[in-house]
Amino acid sequence: MPFRAPSAAPPAALILGGAGLIPFVGLGALVILGQSLFGVAPRPLLASYGAVIASFLGGLRWGAAAASPEGKGADYAVSVLPSLLAWAALLAPAPWDLRVLGALVLAWGLVDQDLPRRGLVPAWLGRLRLVLSGVAGVALLAAGIWGAA
Repeated sequence: MPFRAPSAAPPAALILGGAGLIPFVGLGALVILGQSLFGVAPRPLLASYGAVIASFLGGLRWGAAAASPEGKGADYAVSVLPSLLAWAALLAPAPWDLRVLGALVLAWGLVDQDLPRRGLVPAWLGRLRLVLSGVAGVALLAAGIWGAA
């Protein structure tokens, strides 16, 4: 029997995806407000988390390429870009680190929209990625624009 993707997002994907936004929103707010997190500066925590998540985003395309019978080399090549760009963003001075990461996360939500169109991932995943990338990217950009360097 062939694999059939669910038409709606599984509850675990919604719960864990939503929980993954907590550090973006919480740390982003602390950066904007100029507050610490138990004496720790939130900016490097937010930048590190943003880079880790940006790297994670490339895994979706890598996995889709690996699961696809055609397994296009271009998908593998594109899948490593978020990791490389996020690593470079960590080397950028504040506030550009968060701005680059925010733009990257926002853009990658759009870049991966070809995956559901090509049938490589379920449609719900494309929609969920837009929401998660939108919130995370805006939190990073807001902290990079209105936060203290």
